[in-house]
Amino acid sequence: MKKIYNFLRSMRFGIFLLILVALCCVAGSLIPQEREAAWYVQQYGATHVTILALQLNNIYKSWYFILITALLCLNLTLCSVIRIRSVVKAAKSEAQRAAGMRDTMLLSPDELDTLREHLLKKRCESEQIGEVTVYRKRGYGRYGSFLLHLSILLVVLFGALTLYTPKVTDMSCLPGESLHLEDGTEIAVKDFQIEDESGRIDYQSTVMVVLPGGKASGWQTVKVNYPLSCGRYKIYQNTYATAGSVTVTNLATGGQDDILLTELVMLSLDGMHGIWFEALYPDIIMEPDGTATLVTATAGRYPNPVYEILVADGTQFSPMFAFPGDEIEAGGLRFHFNEPVEYPGLRIKKVSVLAQDLLIAAFVLMTLALFITFFLPPVVVKVDGEGCAVGGPKPESMRMELEALFPDAPEAAPEAASAKEQEEERE
Repeated sequence: MKKIYNFLRSMRFGIFLLILVALCCVAGSLIPQEREAAWYVQQYGATHVTILALQLNNIYKSWYFILITALLCLNLTLCSVIRIRSVVKAAKSEAQRAAGMRDTMLLSPDELDTLREHLLKKRCESEQIGEVTVYRKRGYGRYGSFLLHLSILLVVLFGALTLYTPKVTDMSCLPGESLHLEDGTEIAVKDFQIEDESGRIDYQSTVMVVLPGGKASGWQTVKVNYPLSCGRYKIYQNTYATAGSVTVTNLATGGQDDILLTELVMLSLDGMHGIWFEALYPDIIMEPDGTATLVTATAGRYPNPVYEILVADGTQFSPMFAFPGDEIEAGGLRFHFNEPVEYPGLRIKKVSVLAQDLLIAAFVLMTLALFITFFLPPVVVKVDGEGCAVGGPKPESMRMELEALFPDAPEAAPEAASAKEQEEERE
């Protein structure tokens, strides 16, 4: 049991878990997340079987990523939080242990006076223990490593909180239109494309978020795995669809209106005469015998869009196909069929204010811990009638400072430290 405990709290195990987390994050960045299974079939071919089996399409919610994260939290807890008692104990007994250190530098009485003045100028606190004086400064530096481990643990925990607890809403928005959320946030879509200029599949939207207070993100490009962040919101490119487009002209008045067709609808003045929009198809295949086969699915743009409509004349309905550029007159209206309009499906994630603030606080704590650990190490110097010795978890800096202050001071003869002294020094 002790071996298992030591393994779980070891630095080697912690580094191994961090590497696994990094590999998962790389996979999550390279493979678009949370798309429909059919999309992975189209994009990755036979490889989609492996992607779906290993849950690489939703890796941050996979069982193994959650397990790795939980083990990392356990490792950080065991190797840092639980050790706080030993850190506090070592800090309390630091002066006594420092008083028992062997001198490493021999100094004359005048040099000892100079050293004491130098340490007092550095605002070191002094404590007399018998004939020995122990000077200490920045005792909080001992807690730098503990705070660093604690901050990493909090980043993982609060990061998981922001990842798994946001409110998620999937909404579609036509180019040129806006979505209005419950809290007053507006999400506007300027344009959307499925393919780039070379014909390569490249789903991207140009989106702007305006928060209730008036703060705006400006127009930004949203791609798969490259969301837009503004305030508490993250906007993801999630899916897409294609809408029909028709320009309707009133033959009597000359008035025109552009209408986007996304569902079954009748376009009419009196509800009896006009056209019924049935569906929009990507392509049509004409057989030699004159029969037509409609293509119902395709990847990318619609190569040869086909409108399936019914022309209504009272109780009579005549089915027919229309293509972009065609015009039909019915019920006093002229219908001009345009090229279809592609529009995005956006995934809107709203992160909790508390979770977001806690994560920011954890990063601030990590920055503070790094600064304390590397730039504010504790100072411990023992001074007696013959010389001095430097202690603490990171004594190198002070030793170099004293060597520069007393370059001609002889070093004391080294003596082998006992096992107990070595253990105390490690603490």
